[in-house]
Amino acid sequence: MNKILASFVLATLTTSAFAQSNTNSPYSQFGLGDLSDQSVSFNKGMNGVGLAMRRGNEANPMNPASYSSIDSLTMIFDAGLSGQITNYNENGNKLSGKSGGFDYVVGLFRAWKNVGISFGVLPYSSIGYSYSESKVLNDETAAAIGYDGDGGLHQLFIGTGIRPIKPLSIGFNLSYLWGDYNRSIASFESSDLSVLTKAYRADISSYKFDLGMQLELPLSKNDNITLGATWSPGHSLKSDPECLITNVKTSIGKADTTLYKVKDGLSLPTTYGFGIAYNHAQNLRVGADLQIQKWGSVDFPSYTNGVYALKSGLLKDSYRFNVGGEWTPNPMGRNIFQRVRYRAGVGMATPYYYINGKEGPKELSASLGFGIPIMNGYNNRSILSISGQFVRRSADNMIKENMFRLNIGFTFNERWFAKWKVE
Repeated sequence: MNKILASFVLATLTTSAFAQSNTNSPYSQFGLGDLSDQSVSFNKGMNGVGLAMRRGNEANPMNPASYSSIDSLTMIFDAGLSGQITNYNENGNKLSGKSGGFDYVVGLFRAWKNVGISFGVLPYSSIGYSYSESKVLNDETAAAIGYDGDGGLHQLFIGTGIRPIKPLSIGFNLSYLWGDYNRSIASFESSDLSVLTKAYRADISSYKFDLGMQLELPLSKNDNITLGATWSPGHSLKSDPECLITNVKTSIGKADTTLYKVKDGLSLPTTYGFGIAYNHAQNLRVGADLQIQKWGSVDFPSYTNGVYALKSGLLKDSYRFNVGGEWTPNPMGRNIFQRVRYRAGVGMATPYYYINGKEGPKELSASLGFGIPIMNGYNNRSILSISGQFVRRSADNMIKENMFRLNIGFTFNERWFAKWKVE
């Protein structure tokens, strides 16, 4: 139990120390930023598929019902980091940016028969961008506008999965959700030498609840199909976002400042997830996931015509669909290449926000990866996972993004609870 407590403390301290924005996309200025899934090392190689995945040697926070499959002698500790390069294209103007950082830390162990407990820290959203534009209003007036933002949300969670009857497992994650965002728009007009700044900020400290279910349907001795479903209720984040308007007349050295605040102005949407997976022994598994987030029913604060208030129609329901699989030629083979887990996946997603009344960019993605088993005298159950993911965001008359992300994860899997026998 001391080892479990130490792992939980390490997970919290490590991710808190490395928590940072893992994006530099201008699209992260909308809503709560770029949203993250709850995938870990093995999911990422399959492009995030996991709602119906369950194995006794993996932690899968995408569906807490999977925790009930944990091996009785096992303590799993999974940590990952990522780095990405993004190329931007707007009407032939090209630019590139880099970002990266520590992603997640997750632990999993068995509490009782058919009961697993998991804990850790996962990202929820990231905000990070800085860009500017110049406009010529007329022969005597020019305007420069700068956009900057940073922040994001993180979730510290604990969850459990239970298998009350053989084919059915249920589970939940309860998360402490925290973070902030800071966004600013600064514009300068040369005609009257004025600088107008709109600064938006919010501090968030709330909770998130996820409920999951998995149903295993055997087809034969070595084959089965698993159905998975998740549900996360929408609720208010009890946060009061602020908007600070500052107008500086540099010619006369005068500044006017007005602070606006929206009471209880941020919320999470209700989210549904559905998954199916086919498993053949320990050699092959393929799956498909559909996730629906009901952002369309969530109002978001907006400053319009001198009023800062909640406004409907800024966000929209979003849909994400992924298909992926994993193949291991021979899990017990002597050749290392036979034991490697080869993974691949593809997917598409729709945006959850509008930009000037138009739907934001759609997303197409694909990934390739592999899991390398670590075999030595001290450890023969752990996995090093490496995957690459390509993501393309595009919409008519908007910035196009082509991103390549490298994910590296290490799954530490040891028999902490084995009882040693000395003869």
